[in-house]
Amino acid sequence: MAAPIHVERDGPVTVVALDRREVRNAVDDATARALHEAFLAFDADDSARVAVFHGEHGHFCAGWDLQAGAKLGGAVFDHLDFDPADAKALGPMGPSRLLLSKPVIAAVSGAAVAGGMELALWCDMRVMEEDAYFGVYCRRFGVPLIDGGTVRLPRLVGMGHAMDLILTGRKVEAAEALQMGLANRVVPKGKSREAAIELAQQLAKFPQATMLADRMNAYEQWGKLLPEALHAEWERSKQRIADGIEGAGRFASGEGRHGKF
Repeated sequence: MAAPIHVERDGPVTVVALDRREVRNAVDDATARALHEAFLAFDADDSARVAVFHGEHGHFCAGWDLQAGAKLGGAVFDHLDFDPADAKALGPMGPSRLLLSKPVIAAVSGAAVAGGMELALWCDMRVMEEDAYFGVYCRRFGVPLIDGGTVRLPRLVGMGHAMDLILTGRKVEAAEALQMGLANRVVPKGKSREAAIELAQQLAKFPQATMLADRMNAYEQWGKLLPEALHAEWERSKQRIADGIEGAGRFASGEGRHGKF
């Protein structure tokens, strides 16, 4: 049997690809575990800076494999209760309960629906092909969002848009996804992987410690009062002031002006 995921390296960029053509890259238990392990390995690899997550054969992910779930019955998720203090907790779709220390970019083609949409929401950014689409398609089957969809979607697009998508389960195409902030970039059909890797290579060239500190501060400010959030930002980022002074020196010497990277 072919492996359900492939992991490749492109310099500092790790590419994690779903490969279950017969079910539009729907995820079963074995695939969820493989994704979880792959992203933990990426996070632990000091030479890897950014990951790109995409689906082979024209689709990102059609969600949980309902056919596999039906065969296993009600006990399919019994092992997935978790302690919120567990930094490596396994989610139903695999990595959805992880907060990695480094960014992941979703390259979205075709369907990114139900749990597949939740995996895309888990990523830091989403590069979407012009004919791709999101949707809480599990609404029609009575399957709940249990991979962070009800948490990440309102945080990303606001409660009004989130309620529309969560309650109706309707299809959201690329132009609307970009308008509401669900997608960060829209690219031509067949170009999401290439564009996401190009974006990842750009992120990999920045001073990493400062970028990662800013990223983690943005994630950890949720639920904190403003003074507490500001203090946490200062405590983590004051260590990066020396990097900023060094960067200011490079700017003064002519680097990075006029929007150049």
